[in-house]
Amino acid sequence: MDSTVRVLAVDDHEMTTLGYKYILEDSEFNDFNVKVEIAKSFEKGKAKIELSKRAIPYDIILLDIQLFSIESKDPRTGIDLGILAREEVPKSKVVFMSSYSDNYRINNIFKKVNPDGYMVKSEIDELSLKSMVETIRNGSSYYTASALAAIRRRMSSDITIDDQDQKILYHLSQGIHTRDIAPLIGSANTTVEARKRQLKALFDIKNGNDLALINEAKNRGFL
Repeated sequence: MDSTVRVLAVDDHEMTTLGYKYILEDSEFNDFNVKVEIAKSFEKGKAKIELSKRAIPYDIILLDIQLFSIESKDPRTGIDLGILAREEVPKSKVVFMSSYSDNYRINNIFKKVNPDGYMVKSEIDELSLKSMVETIRNGSSYYTASALAAIRRRMSSDITIDDQDQKILYHLSQGIHTRDIAPLIGSANTTVEARKRQLKALFDIKNGNDLALINEAKNRGFL
């Protein structure tokens, strides 16, 4: 097995990726060392991933989810890079490093990319970074506590809902009124209302308002 683990870290905050680089390259591992390359934009991350396909694929690709400021209006995210990596360099392991710890985002990422790991940034430190690399290199998945809890809550539910229902729940949890959700999901107001009624029945909510629906969705791991 190669004694060097090659890592690509993509995050629009360069200080974050430099932190990963300094910690991992300075850490002592039993039988290997780590070399970290960084990319601070979607385009640079994409270019490095595509180049690695023609050269030597990275062993691990670390991806932030939000790669642009909200003001930029650019819809591309680390999820898109994760999908690209799965297609272009399927042998590379993909690990998300994000501040998001809510069930909706984490489970959405697992549905679209099925990553090899997920680390919530507030739970990242020198020990967890080192443990992540060792675990991924040994062929296992790695999750920090909040990510693992979100996955387990979702898996423990015996209720299945579709993407439209999931989006409605998420937008409601963000304080968006029902009348404003319809255009966000390409549907009619009456359809949104009907789906809300179905969700309340599915979650066994009797005479409950939207807050009750949100709370029950959280309890069951859907938010």
